[in-house]
Amino acid sequence: MTSEMTARMLRLLSLLQTRREWSGTDLAERLEVTVRTVRRDMDRLRHLGYPVESARGHAGGYRLASGTDLPPLLLEDDEAVAVAVALSTAAGGLTGIEETALRALAKLEQVLPRRLRGRVTALQGSLTGIAWETRGPRADPALLAALATACRDHEVIAFDYTTRQGAAAARRAEPCHLVASGDLWYLLAHDTERSDWRLFRLDRITRPTPTGRRVPPRPVPGDDPAAFVAARLSAAPTRHRALATVRAPADRIRARTRGLVGRIRPLDADTCLVDASDDSLTRIARTLAGLGSDWSYTLDADPDVLDHLHATARCLLHATGRSNAAEEDGS
Repeated sequence: MTSEMTARMLRLLSLLQTRREWSGTDLAERLEVTVRTVRRDMDRLRHLGYPVESARGHAGGYRLASGTDLPPLLLEDDEAVAVAVALSTAAGGLTGIEETALRALAKLEQVLPRRLRGRVTALQGSLTGIAWETRGPRADPALLAALATACRDHEVIAFDYTTRQGAAAARRAEPCHLVASGDLWYLLAHDTERSDWRLFRLDRITRPTPTGRRVPPRPVPGDDPAAFVAARLSAAPTRHRALATVRAPADRIRARTRGLVGRIRPLDADTCLVDASDDSLTRIARTLAGLGSDWSYTLDADPDVLDHLHATARCLLHATGRSNAAEEDGS
């Protein structure tokens, strides 16, 4: 196919997915081709495995059939390798998707050409990850998909939301972006009732309901959703305060920590301030541990944070058999 024909076929597929049925005349007008060309393109889609149905006559039209298997996908070599590796490392921050990812990976590996299997195996063998069972709340894939669709279609969505204080209320918002930060997912949206931008944690959203009302895309302040979310998270109140002054350049700490991009502030060329404040004492301890032992730092934190860190340290010392020695040294 020529590039022009490929672009037209993709446009045709997009149109077929936007409404139940299209007449040949309407499609021809949208694509700026003849009705005969539309018929030929439909035959090409069927040949590629897409379930296109048609009805003859004046009231006839075309539609994609429902209740069928996913049509075949054509992937370039590098795309197939990328999908295989992504599936093998899937499930970060999502609930119940691990088994599904493994089934999809098994199907893909079964049909991978021999020339690609070595590349996939090498990449899988060199990549690894740690699954922390005590990590924070994980996002529901169905909720993530529903919100992603609303973001794509610029459709106002209604949902119930539980605040950090435990209060629940109905909300309506114009969804803009989904942003992952550490273990958590956030929806960046413009709240229609408050006429302002808001961040919503996905694990606190329930009963998302599309309203059918579509709105023009709303530009995010600064044109950078990730930076905007990072700034909001940095300024958001937390239950426990913990500020670490680290004797290391800010860029080095940003490269080492995850999900703290907007909470690391350089003080000078060799020192930075890391805001590890959080609602969870366990996450604060994990963040501070993630700084590593390469650089020293001082900590300004609430008493409950210090108590938790001291208790954690005592448990670790006891496990290594050094607790008595530490107590004798006054530690």
